[in-house]
Amino acid sequence: MKPWDTLATEPSPDGKELVLQERDGVYVIRVGGQELMSSASHGSEEAMAEAGLEGLKGEPPSVLIGGLGLGYTLRAALDLLPSRASVVVVEISAPVVAWNRGPLAHLAGAPLCDPRVTVEVAEIGRFLATTRRRFDAILLDVDNGPSALFRAGNQELYRQSGLAAFSGALRPGGALVVWSAVAAPRFVEELRKAGFDAKEQRIAARRGGGKAHHVLILGRPRPARARR
Repeated sequence: MKPWDTLATEPSPDGKELVLQERDGVYVIRVGGQELMSSASHGSEEAMAEAGLEGLKGEPPSVLIGGLGLGYTLRAALDLLPSRASVVVVEISAPVVAWNRGPLAHLAGAPLCDPRVTVEVAEIGRFLATTRRRFDAILLDVDNGPSALFRAGNQELYRQSGLAAFSGALRPGGALVVWSAVAAPRFVEELRKAGFDAKEQRIAARRGGGKAHHVLILGRPRPARARR
C-alpha cells in the first residue's frame, strides 16, 4: 500500500504530536498516532450543520462551531446561512487553523475566507464561560464523542457544569448538536437532566450511504417553566 505523505507536524495543545498527512488526495490529521479526522468521510459533519440550523430563528442568526476539523461543518453551515449571519469557530489548535488556511483550504472551499466567520483559538469550555445568550445554534465536534475524548480536559464539557454553559450560551429556542462516533445514551440522559429535550440521530459517515455510521446528539433547552 502506498505510504502516507507527511505534510506537516506540530505539537498539539496537550504536547502530543499533531501530524497532517496526504495519500491519493485523502487528507488526515493524527494526534499521538491516532486518526483525528479524515477527508475521506465527512457526510455526518455536514449533516450536523443541517440538523443544528434547521428552524433557525435568530435575526441575524449567530452560530458557534466548536472544533474546526477540516472545515466541512463550517462550509455546510455557511451554505445554509444568510449573508447577515455570523459564525464563530472555536478551535484549540493554532496549527489546525493554519492548515485550513493553507494546504486544506481547497477541501471545503476555503470557508475561513468567508467574511461571516470569526476564528477564536481557544479552549471551548473557557470560551463558553464568558458567553451568554449569544448563539442560535452550537455545533460541537471536538472529540470522537462524549465517551471517546481526545483531551482529558474535555470531560467537563459533557457533565452538568459544561451542559449548563452550553445552555447559557444559547438564545431561547436554540439548538446544541454534538457529534459522536458511536451512540452515547448516557450523555443523552445527562442532557435531559440538564434541562434539554434530547435525542440521537444515526447518520451515514459518507454522503450517499455506506456501512459506516456516526451519531448526532441533538438537544434543545426546555423553557424554565417546562423543567419543573
